[in-house]
Amino acid sequence: MTRGPSDGGQQGADALHGDMDATTAPHRIPPEMPQYGEANHVFELMQNMLEQLLIHQPKDPIPFMIDHLQRDNDYVPKIVILGPPASGKTTIAMWLGKHLNSNLLSVESLIAQEYSSLAADARRHYEKFQTLPNTMLVRLIQERLREEDCVRRGWILDGVPETREQALMIQTLGVSPRHVIVLSAPDTVLIERNLGKRIDPQTGEIYHTTFDWPPESEIQNRLIVPAGVSEGETARRLLEYHRDIVRILPSYPKILKVIPADQPCVDVFCQALTYVQTMHRSNAPFTPRVLLCGPMGSGKSLQAALLAQKYGLVNVCCGQLLKEAMADKSKYGEMIRPFLEKEMAVPDNIIMKVLRQRLDQQDCVERGWVLHGFPRDRDQARLMDGLGYKPNRVFFLNVPFDSIIERLTLRRTDPVTGERYHLMYKPPPTVEIQARLLQSPKDSEEQIKLRTDLFYRNSAELEEFYGRAITVNGDQDLYTVFEYIESGIINPLPRKVP
Repeated sequence: MTRGPSDGGQQGADALHGDMDATTAPHRIPPEMPQYGEANHVFELMQNMLEQLLIHQPKDPIPFMIDHLQRDNDYVPKIVILGPPASGKTTIAMWLGKHLNSNLLSVESLIAQEYSSLAADARRHYEKFQTLPNTMLVRLIQERLREEDCVRRGWILDGVPETREQALMIQTLGVSPRHVIVLSAPDTVLIERNLGKRIDPQTGEIYHTTFDWPPESEIQNRLIVPAGVSEGETARRLLEYHRDIVRILPSYPKILKVIPADQPCVDVFCQALTYVQTMHRSNAPFTPRVLLCGPMGSGKSLQAALLAQKYGLVNVCCGQLLKEAMADKSKYGEMIRPFLEKEMAVPDNIIMKVLRQRLDQQDCVERGWVLHGFPRDRDQARLMDGLGYKPNRVFFLNVPFDSIIERLTLRRTDPVTGERYHLMYKPPPTVEIQARLLQSPKDSEEQIKLRTDLFYRNSAELEEFYGRAITVNGDQDLYTVFEYIESGIINPLPRKVP
């Protein structure tokens, strides 16, 4: 994202919350309602079920919907992997199949199916012509995807569709992948790579004379050169591929990722795995409840202010809340006063009462919030979670200690004007002002080290408690950090695969 946070305002808020007519909106929304919907993916569940109804058009929708819900397969892999000859797509497809416990489907595996008269016809045709008619191939795919293992564990299509016609026919049947990966590499690299390709006839594993030679002499001795890997044949197939792929790609505009294949196979696999574990953005209503964690000086307050400015979230700073409560002389304020005056830690139960009072207000419920300064350890996190205040995005801002020291020990305040300066990033304009600047005792190196050590003593348990937290390198330009946080909020969290 390249748009600066200052230009978002209402547009950013609308992007997250959707337009809502204030005269028709409910005025009191219990916080449990959106949390339940998000936690159980209710919107996505209904959307998926509606899609399946429209695709299959059953005579009686009710039993169909019950069966669909019982299958619980809305998030199984549905992946297409495409790429030119020798790009490694079959290897990546096999590795993904093993890692995701899914079914690998290729032309070869489709025609090899037993107990299928269609597959038997396809085998005879393939042996004679070395190709399959589009209609026969698509019928084979449709037949295979109806089998129980594909329904339960999903599928990975290796090298199919090969043409735009096939892509359109597959879509017409209602077969829609969730992720499409296209591997890409220069033709010269692919031709060289193809010349060294070898296949184990017993296992089907692919090896290479230069890049991936098996150590076992028994495997080496039985490897064979596959057909169609000569330089001329590879060049001809590449020409066909380039002609077809530019017509296939527009069929998958929002679910496509191109990965450079001219890199180690493990790196290609890691990128592919990361992508297929990523959830695409849905149209589900989403109210952000953001928690920013990090040591002092990591930029939590600044990032919270940027999020509040762009997306209309309520900026909830725990320390500021406690000071405001004390200034208001409320019942909680009187309880807080002796602790703050003596610079002692306020008890967790009092903090939680003040925080609960703020998070229950309607602006937090409707617009969402960004919280920082609490919780600082696992016990506080459990307390907040137990009372139903569950953030749906948690970010840990990591900043090296030397950078924290540089950020904080050089801060100064002008006692006359109250203006804040930084000796490196925002120096005072005159020598006279510089001479009267004061440093807060909290910004001494000793105090910073004590508080930073305290944070990192508790951070490991806190990260473990928030298992789906996102770690961000906070030692960057503030807008770069903001873009990472923004991306983590507006995009769904990746699904964890065991």
